[in-house]
Amino acid sequence: MFTQELLDQSSSLRKKWEDEVKRIVEKRADQKAKWTTVSDHEIKRLYTPEDISHMDFEKDISYPGQFPFIRGNQATGFRGKYWTFRMFSGMGSAEETNKRWHYLLNSGQTGLSTAFDFPTLMGYDTDDPKARGECGKCGVAIDTIDDFLQLVEGIPLGEISTSMTINPPATALWAMYCAAADIKGVPLNKISGTIQNDMLKEFIAQKTLMCPPDPSVKLISDTVEFGTNHVPNWNTISISGYHIREAGSTAVQELAFTLRDGMEYVEDVLKRKGLPVDSFAGRLSFFFNSHIDFFEEIAKLRAARRIWARAMRDRYGAKDPRSWWMRFHTQTAGCSLTAQQPYNNVVRTATEALAAVLGGTQSLHTNSLDEVLCLPSEHAVQIALRTQQLIAEETGAANTIDPLAGSYFVEALTNEMEELAWDYIHKIDEMGGMVAAIERGFPQMEISDAAYKFQRQIDDGEKIMIGVNKYVTDDKIEIPLVEIDDSVETEQIARLQAVKRKRDGRKVSECLDDLKQACKKGDNVMPYCIEAVKNYVTVQEICDVYREVYGEYRDPGLY
Repeated sequence: MFTQELLDQSSSLRKKWEDEVKRIVEKRADQKAKWTTVSDHEIKRLYTPEDISHMDFEKDISYPGQFPFIRGNQATGFRGKYWTFRMFSGMGSAEETNKRWHYLLNSGQTGLSTAFDFPTLMGYDTDDPKARGECGKCGVAIDTIDDFLQLVEGIPLGEISTSMTINPPATALWAMYCAAADIKGVPLNKISGTIQNDMLKEFIAQKTLMCPPDPSVKLISDTVEFGTNHVPNWNTISISGYHIREAGSTAVQELAFTLRDGMEYVEDVLKRKGLPVDSFAGRLSFFFNSHIDFFEEIAKLRAARRIWARAMRDRYGAKDPRSWWMRFHTQTAGCSLTAQQPYNNVVRTATEALAAVLGGTQSLHTNSLDEVLCLPSEHAVQIALRTQQLIAEETGAANTIDPLAGSYFVEALTNEMEELAWDYIHKIDEMGGMVAAIERGFPQMEISDAAYKFQRQIDDGEKIMIGVNKYVTDDKIEIPLVEIDDSVETEQIARLQAVKRKRDGRKVSECLDDLKQACKKGDNVMPYCIEAVKNYVTVQEICDVYREVYGEYRDPGLY
């Protein structure tokens, strides 16, 4: 990339600069003994052409829309279309969440994203004793297709994409979306969206668990196969690093474990379903955390695209350029928000959102300032949405594509993160893959060690969180708290019991028996799930079949 003459000239100038730095530091020491990213990746004082002299523009960077896609999948960047403004929302009943959806759409949001309450996430109905006291508290309660139809009331399912953050019961909730579309007369080939449906990261980090790893991955491969054949515009997995980072991982660990999870899913579909890689790879999607270290996050997202492109082309033999694309959603870091001085969270979110945009995200959720305390209020969520709109419309960040490309620092940091991520990936390969690594506790322990180290650094003041361990005040800032009334649970149980009374019990039994036989024979469960939910089979009833046939999984680290 650089001529020898330029490098020689740079070396001479560098020596002069280093001498000047030494003279100054002898009089006035640096403010820190070591300068590192939030992930503790050491950063040099200065980056120069020497740091990227080995790079080849066409092979390593190239143009937007061209391999290795480090500069983005689209040739025109954000000039043709901004990223999707997709605010995560879900609270209380289906009716309440539907109102919030319409509020966000009327405020300029361009895609929907659903949070489900904890019983739904775990595959339990609201009337189960295990679910008591949790209805609607961290998302929307969905028990039957009746709830789901209320959730999507007035939503043009054939025109807007919907993301659903659901994992163990993903087949049941996606079946409800497909059934709702059918009931509303929208063909399955017209609906678009994403189910998170990433169980490997649940075993690693988030821990909403139901069945053991192998059958959990089998159910995911079922959705990939069904989507490939019947719902071509749907992303049937959102391979998620977000929760890995929230659990305390470094940026490199998030990058490596997420991409190796994706490789595990590709390998399972190839082996279990025999689908050609190019038939499904283009619909795989990813979900990353955008943390507070601005340049580290940009480098991470750029490296992610290059790693995935090279893996899909060279490791799995994909021929279609769309199979080489990494398409991803980003969410600003919940773990960076503080209850202390909560209005600081607006600045944190804006910084993290800008990093996601400069990293080339396709879709973005910006956290609200009150999320560390409660469900977001309408006022707080509007500020969070306006943050994205300001970045898009006012800052100039979308004017040109990948504006930090060629920066000595950004390119060097991108290369370092890619190299370290590949080291992790190869180590997991040697263990026999990600499922084997999870069973050995490898990614879990790596994340645990990183989280412990970071917390020690916060406690010791080595890492700074404003308002927590520096610039601390005793000011009490009152934030209005959004709370879910207990009546939501009472009404949801009554609604569920009314559905159970009116449905055809014989048909319900037939649907559940058909699903059980499909599980035992290894058939694709999706057609049976769709038929079941149309006949008012509940989320828990479907998940109970999985628990009965496949067994239940308990995290060995908790017992």
